[in-house]
Amino acid sequence: MISINFADSAPAVAKRLIGVVLLYRGVGGVIVETEAYDESEAASHAYRGATLRNAPLYGAPGGVYVYRAYGLHWCLNIVCREVGHAAGVLLRAIEPTTGIAVMRRRRGRYTLRDLCSGPGKIGQALAISDAVNGSSVLTPPFALSEPTARPPIVRATRIGISQARERRWRFGLRGTPFASRPF
Repeated sequence: MISINFADSAPAVAKRLIGVVLLYRGVGGVIVETEAYDESEAASHAYRGATLRNAPLYGAPGGVYVYRAYGLHWCLNIVCREVGHAAGVLLRAIEPTTGIAVMRRRRGRYTLRDLCSGPGKIGQALAISDAVNGSSVLTPPFALSEPTARPPIVRATRIGISQARERRWRFGLRGTPFASRPF
């Protein structure tokens, strides 16, 4: 059972997800990097309002929002806040721990560090697609488990966006070699 309150603000949830183990169909690892987004800021997919594409962001906390980046990569987000307020957390990097051989087959011959060190890499390694869009990370085929102790967390500005770049809504596990980019 996970005790994270997904109805909290996106930055609070993004920070609390660091150190949590995420599995999808028995494959995954430790979340080591996240980014928060909220409908009130220009970098959010919901900034201009609800659309068919971003509809899951307005759903229940703990919901899954999957989108395709650059027409190539499926990116996994977890919905937070209350129903009707679009906010989410993009999973940017995972330290692979479970199903590593499966992830390597899906991604090709990559080092352990490169398997899930970016949102698109996570999508490919875990075989995430739009088929899970609108589902919940709180029910199978997802599984979450919290760390026994709160890990040391660092914070920085988000990356890969052109608006609202000043927000320090990127969180990571201090010292991890598995982040998408150094903090």
